[in-house]
Amino acid sequence: MYRAPVEEIGHTLTHVAGLKKMLDEGLAGDLSPDLVSAILTEAGRFASEEIAPLARIGDERGAQLKSGEVTTPPGWPELYRKWCEGGWNALAAPEHWGGQGLPMMLAVAALEMWNSGSMAFAIGPTLTMGAIEALEKHAGEDLKKTYLEKLVTGEWMGTMNLTEPQAGSDLGALKARAERAADGTYRIFGQKIFITYGEQDFTENIVHLVLARLPDAPAGTKGISLFLVPKFLVGDDGSLGPRNDVFCASIEHKMGIHGSPTCTMIYGDGKFGATPGAVGWLVGEENRGLACMFTMMNNARLAVGMQGVAVAEAAYQKAFAYARERRQGRAEGDKGGEMSPIVEHPDVKRTLLTMKAMTQAARAIAYSCAHAMDMARFTGGEEVAHWQHRANLLTPLAKAFPTDVGVEVASLGLQVHGGMGYIEETGAAALLRDARIAPIYEGTNGIQAIDLVMRKLPQADGAHVRGFIAELRQDAETVRGANMPELGETGERLSAALDDLEEATEHLLRLQGEGQAEAALCGATPYLRLFALAAGAVMVARGAVSAGNAAQARLSRYLAENHLAETAALKRTVIEGAESLIAAAGALVEG
Repeated sequence: MYRAPVEEIGHTLTHVAGLKKMLDEGLAGDLSPDLVSAILTEAGRFASEEIAPLARIGDERGAQLKSGEVTTPPGWPELYRKWCEGGWNALAAPEHWGGQGLPMMLAVAALEMWNSGSMAFAIGPTLTMGAIEALEKHAGEDLKKTYLEKLVTGEWMGTMNLTEPQAGSDLGALKARAERAADGTYRIFGQKIFITYGEQDFTENIVHLVLARLPDAPAGTKGISLFLVPKFLVGDDGSLGPRNDVFCASIEHKMGIHGSPTCTMIYGDGKFGATPGAVGWLVGEENRGLACMFTMMNNARLAVGMQGVAVAEAAYQKAFAYARERRQGRAEGDKGGEMSPIVEHPDVKRTLLTMKAMTQAARAIAYSCAHAMDMARFTGGEEVAHWQHRANLLTPLAKAFPTDVGVEVASLGLQVHGGMGYIEETGAAALLRDARIAPIYEGTNGIQAIDLVMRKLPQADGAHVRGFIAELRQDAETVRGANMPELGETGERLSAALDDLEEATEHLLRLQGEGQAEAALCGATPYLRLFALAAGAVMVARGAVSAGNAAQARLSRYLAENHLAETAALKRTVIEGAESLIAAAGALVEG
């Protein structure tokens, strides 16, 4: 059974990601280390004792659709109510609307624990949090007054309606349409697919945020507007009125996250209401919907990254517990007559250490991204731009690397279980099935790599990424000079990995400067992996040195001396691989 690693999470927040300095400088108001500890402890208790016990029934029973109504797994609606009563939905929400206004760092730490308990359960509230931020930043005051308080408390849930059957990740191909109505509202028509918790039995009302086109909109992404479309219309007194013309036509039968209803939503076909058309309200400006939605999407990308960390942590715990109990063979040097626990075999030790080290590196990157978001919110003056650039740079890393790690670690967990891992009874397979969606949705990891190379590296003409690498070098030098024998050659290995990162970065910036976008894109995915490995390893070592923690230092050394050799190969792929890729792909297309 999953037990929230509260101490490890607190260590990463405090000694790696920057929470200690934030608290010392008073940037987070009255938030104190004691309060942080209390919040993490209670979040861990809820995740371990309330959410995790219902994960299995969620996987086995899944969400069900009958006569247009979705039923979630037994016990889940009651679990959601307990979660809301605990105030967890309001953790980082604006105080003005009933939230607690706490740092994003605490919200994502709690989010990790929810998702380790059950990824399928936690994804629903996650989208509500994104909807809150999108409305708070972009909606008019009337919409805020009508919807935000209910969303902050969790009494209503929010969704994100982006893609359609023909569009996939290409939002410029959207066809859902909006028509202006005489009363200042809009009528929405069309189909949306892959809508998480588009219909559910947790809340009375559901607030859909929907991308659609106006009749006179420009083509492509410049002609998309964002609309708020509630399941039930809301009266002037806040009471629920008639059903809006939107419904769930089907739910997907998925590889994993079975308890989460993934819906096909139909808007404006006349099923409900006096006349066809789902009533919607414009959020932000006409034809500027994508900018509004990206507020929600950036948070969602970090949240999905946390799903990767969460599944990796749960998979590691499950595999470690099994390895301590399962006896097979005799470990080298064991002269006893009984079989040894498999945790004593070197290959199993290596596998478990890889799982733990990669999980910690992924957690460090994701928490550091949340820290940058917080600093952009809490600081002022020129610092805001610096921290916004940092958040921009880390977001694709924080989405892609942890979700890749989630799949890798869950797969390794299956390997530790041996044949029993392939049997559903152990629960190891369920984690791998759940994890596999995370590198796909909220922008595939290939799209994250494109974003990193084409948009984030050129920020400030490359000055920001160069500055970040310089900061990582300072950490590597601190590690090199630390009087901790447990670190071994960690400092030297970190420096070599950063050399690889710097060389690959300069190569990609040069290609862009020369207009060789295709060549740069060929190296995008290996570059993101290189960047994340180097930065994550530095962050793990930073935490070990900062806390003076011998166990963390040993893990950091394992990561540096066993996995950072990969950065040299990745650098070579980034710099030398484009020509062969383009040539081979041309032959592939030609048949």
